[in-house]
Amino acid sequence: MQSLRKKFPVLNQCLYANTASAGLLSEDLMEWRQGHDLDFLIGGSEMKAKGFAHMPEIKKTVGNFFHCKPTNVALVPNFSLGMNMLLEGLSKEKKVLLLQNDYPSVNWPFETRNFNREYVDIDEHMEENIYKKVKTGSIDVLALSVVQWVNGLKIDLDFIRQLKNDFPDLVIIGDGTQFCGTETFNFDKSGFDILGTSTYKWLLAGYGNAFFLVKDAVMDQFELKGIGNGSVNNDLSKRDSIPFCKYLEPGHLDSFNFGSLEFALNFLDEIGLEDIQAHLQKLSNKAKNAFSELGLLEQSVLERKQHSTIFNIKGDEKLFNKLTEENVVASPRGGGIRLSFHFYNTEEEIDVVETLLKRWASKG
Repeated sequence: MQSLRKKFPVLNQCLYANTASAGLLSEDLMEWRQGHDLDFLIGGSEMKAKGFAHMPEIKKTVGNFFHCKPTNVALVPNFSLGMNMLLEGLSKEKKVLLLQNDYPSVNWPFETRNFNREYVDIDEHMEENIYKKVKTGSIDVLALSVVQWVNGLKIDLDFIRQLKNDFPDLVIIGDGTQFCGTETFNFDKSGFDILGTSTYKWLLAGYGNAFFLVKDAVMDQFELKGIGNGSVNNDLSKRDSIPFCKYLEPGHLDSFNFGSLEFALNFLDEIGLEDIQAHLQKLSNKAKNAFSELGLLEQSVLERKQHSTIFNIKGDEKLFNKLTEENVVASPRGGGIRLSFHFYNTEEEIDVVETLLKRWASKG
């Protein structure tokens, strides 16, 4: 992974521990984008027509990467818009289970539509508590982030698979924005019925592109209302035969943004998700040990068997400013400081952060 760092110039200026906020732009993707816009400059509408025609190939790339049929892939500008369009087609009679203080774009769309809701805390017992709630038989939909944005807690994917197996009528919706791009993932074999993801974080695809993956068995639970010329690909004769995912694509799809997604997925595929996953596991273990020894992690993180590479350490604005002065890029979140590490980070960088934190702790 060390050799890949040179593709991300920001890393020459700082210790970047903020992928949970925004993934870095690579030089390779920047060059592709410049080429794309040069083609647009020269080719105009003819070039854009080719870009629109290429969207099915981009769906194939997404489908191959996450093991989902291309026809079950919807391309959307971001997770939040896709989620809101999806819920416009879900009956308000459904009872929903959410995680308390999950990402706003997961919870708020249900709350503003006044769905009947129950909640489970995000802690070391959340799988057990989810199961208890679902077992009552009153829950129709479970919606949650795969990895939590504030503290990095990750739902047990084996648990989700078992939950779906035990309760096949339960609709499980996941937000993979803080997850996709960190390890291999087979959507078809997962317990999720729907998984949506913005791709500007761990997939390193930039802003303005996202996707939803949808299984056939759950489509009849929704009556989607989003519709437009993009839903029929400019063929007005298809008005009465629109596939499910095209209801999530009512307008044009931008070849710049979704071409960036295709480029980023191919880039990660060349690196190898297995290798990325192995490297991130090393970083996660090292960071967890370092921060736990300093007493900076909450109990729910310490008691989890597995964790992501997102950590929220105890610290106030003064500590955050000290880290910033040392060119450590992080984010204040949830009353603490969120540090997040991707494949372009190193174990040595975690040593640097640990040394700084120890130094300041010793000074009281």
